[in-house]
Formats: sequence, structure tokens, C-alpha cells
Amino acid sequence: MRKFFCLSAILLIVSCNSSKNTTAGPTSKQFFVEDLLEMNAASIKDAFPNEVITEDVGLFEEGTEERAYTVISPNSPDELHITWKDKNRTQIEDIRMDTNGKWKSKTSIKIGSTYDELTQMNQKPISFYGFGWDYSGATLWNDGKLEKSSIHVFLAPEKEPKNKFYGDHIMKATPEEIKDMDLKVKAILFKS
Repeated sequence: MRKFFCLSAILLIVSCNSSKNTTAGPTSKQFFVEDLLEMNAASIKDAFPNEVITEDVGLFEEGTEERAYTVISPNSPDELHITWKDKNRTQIEDIRMDTNGKWKSKTSIKIGSTYDELTQMNQKPISFYGFGWDYSGATLWNDGKLEKSSIHVFLAPEKEPKNKFYGDHIMKATPEEIKDMDLKVKAILFKS
């Protein structure tokens, strides 16, 4: 009888532990980039102790400004680049994402979203800058739903565009030309 109670107690403990393990854990957690915008470097490290996080200083704004930056999960699908307003890493300038890892946007925009999907989310046509420079494919929300959001999107053509679509000016393209280029989101920038 004593063996029966011991065996029952062990089975009860094991079953309780296994049910806890199936409902918790990192696979059930959503990671929204926007949640990081109010954090500093120390709070990011505290919130994600198991992530590889590197820090350095580099040149930004077409090489005109030196800024501190942090990379979360470098060289992985979950990589995020954070640039800071200050050298002490207390205020985020922006966060750049260019892979479809665990990080998501609350807007549902993701790497690979199409021009048509962006227009639908914005509820108004969008414009974009030309290709082949530092801000290649930067979008303008044109007073649509996403205008006041913290998100900036950079498009890239899946098919080689005509020469007229290169340069640092807003492009004028017909719906047919946009369709022919097959424009998709290549990077997302979150500004604080």
C-alpha cells in the first residue's frame, strides 16, 4: 500500500510539471518591437537575459553622425539593430528589423509585406523613394492610417526596376509599373 501511495505521488508531481511546461515558455510569447521603444540598454538586458546582445559605436545618417548601437541576436533570424540618442544608451533613436524572426510589429507589417498589403493597412495609397541609395525604397504614408505610427518601411523590388526608379526622390509610378516591380518590404524602422 505504501508503494502505491509513493508511486501515485510521483505520478502526480510529474504530471503537474509536464502540464506547466507545455503552457509556458518562449514559444508561446509574442515579441513586439514597439514594446522596446521605451526601454534602455539595461532594461533590455534584464528583460532578455538569454539573448546574445552586442554593443558598439558606429557612423549613421549617411556617415555624418556617430552613435552608440546595440544588436540583439546578431547573425540570426531574430536580429534587431538599435541605435541610441545618447552614448549611455538610455533613449532609443530607432530600431531596425530586416528578418522575419520572433519579433513582430503591432501593425502586422512584416518583412515581405507587399505594396498592396501596405496600401490596405494604410487605408490610403502610399508613395516611395527611388532605389540605389541609403534610404532606398523609403515609404510615405500620405496622411493614411499609419502616418502617426512609429513605423517606417523600406521597399525593394523583386524584379529589376527601370532606370527611372533609381535616385533620392519620390517616384511616380503607374499601378502596372508597381505590379511589374513586385515591391515588398525589405526593412522596417521603428522610431521612438
